[in-house]
Amino acid sequence: MEFKHKSVLLKETIEALQIKPDGVYVDGTLGGGGHSYEICRRLSDKGKLIGIDQDEDAIRAAGKRLEEFGNRVTIVRSNYRHMKEVLDHLNLSGVDGILLDLGVSSYQLDAAERGFTYREDVPLDMRMDQRQATTAKDIVNRYSEKELYRIIRDYGEDRFAKNIAKHIVLAREKKEIETTGELIEVIKAAIPAKVRAVGGHPAKRTFQAIRIELNQELDVLRESLGGMIDLLNDNGRICVITFHSLEDRIVKTIFREKEDPCICPKEFPVCVCGRKSKGKVITRKPILPSEEELLENKRAKSSKLRVFERRYEKNTDSVAQKTV
Repeated sequence: MEFKHKSVLLKETIEALQIKPDGVYVDGTLGGGGHSYEICRRLSDKGKLIGIDQDEDAIRAAGKRLEEFGNRVTIVRSNYRHMKEVLDHLNLSGVDGILLDLGVSSYQLDAAERGFTYREDVPLDMRMDQRQATTAKDIVNRYSEKELYRIIRDYGEDRFAKNIAKHIVLAREKKEIETTGELIEVIKAAIPAKVRAVGGHPAKRTFQAIRIELNQELDVLRESLGGMIDLLNDNGRICVITFHSLEDRIVKTIFREKEDPCICPKEFPVCVCGRKSKGKVITRKPILPSEEELLENKRAKSSKLRVFERRYEKNTDSVAQKTV
């Protein structure tokens, strides 16, 4: 199957990156290379694009798509959490822009054999990096009822999480749950029929929860986003596209903390903690897809773009006045 993925918020992201022709840019979630292609088009022969992805299919597809740009492009199979190590290996101390397009790609959803889909009966997999040993099947069959409840509640935000976890445990006592179809039937049995009749697919939230847990998506984002801001050169920007509230909340929180890191009590008239701002949040409210894009690509529906600009403070001996 050909790797196809329509890049979300493409125009808005490219504009927000403010690409310099001789700059260095990192696409931490390379995918099919849609965003990277538009970045490379704007680079001179001195410019550089580093593409990172953990999915072998994505690496292959993006390599083909970007081959016309030759030495401007370096592709590395890794997780974006290792971005600093990747840049160190390439002898790059700083970059002018970073892009993260989070979540699962259209290709991963549409390639049934990858096991992300709840629309076909295929083996439970859901690995973004197929070198990983653990699969979705292991989570479904090995996690305790309490652990399953936690991830379906926290990562799937499903109000029937407790009942779904209970039904999974009861079902696997009779037979190991091996396919997406088997898991869907278990989930359906745990949700009242009148609720299943309205809204989206009854398994959507549980599948999202298992995928996030398996690939450690929120942990990776939470642990690495702040460090990525430190990799930016002065006035460099990081653009992050999220697809659900859990991701968006993490990005919003970290961007705010990096803009105003002060931990002094609110009643203090001046800041004495000595923490320095790393820059400025460019998007007070996230950028959303246009009506036109929503008509063309239904998967853009829940996407949000947030942007942060790195700014290096000039040395000063003065004590910062707190904003009230």
